[in-house]
Amino acid sequence: MKDPPRTESTQFVKELPERFNELGSFIREQRSTARLSLRRLSELAGISNPYLSQIERGLRRPSAEILQQIAKALRISAETLYVQAGILEKPDGNTDLARHILADHNLTEDQKQALMRIYLSFRHENEDAGPNADAGTDANGDAAADRADRVAGSGADPAGGSRTDGAPSRA
Repeated sequence: MKDPPRTESTQFVKELPERFNELGSFIREQRSTARLSLRRLSELAGISNPYLSQIERGLRRPSAEILQQIAKALRISAETLYVQAGILEKPDGNTDLARHILADHNLTEDQKQALMRIYLSFRHENEDAGPNADAGTDANGDAAADRADRVAGSGADPAGGSRTDGAPSRA
């Protein structure tokens, strides 16, 4: 009997077990680095010892929730395991700081706006200066702080305190 022709979908199915093996190896390496036994990690993650063993051997595909529990027990980010599992794309190194600032629930709207003004002013300044320009710090390294003071001088205090002169308070 002839083997069926290889199609793109059968190639994808072949790649999945390989990804699980890589994920399992990565978890095993992290466990080893953390000096945790398989049994101890399974206890900390709240999953069974045999199930964790199967994950490490690439025999099981863990859910995002299980990966999160394993990540918490290993004290690594869940995103790291999500990337290893193929749930998330690997970051391209280009972080979106503005998105993180605006999504931070620990900041007030005024604090977010002040941070955004400072961040964008630095971005525009560096874009205008060109890619090889020095950041322009003085001998004490205070130029960035001085520029931040000018940008935030609108009265909003990024540190959350209140100043009547409009300058950010220094903690």
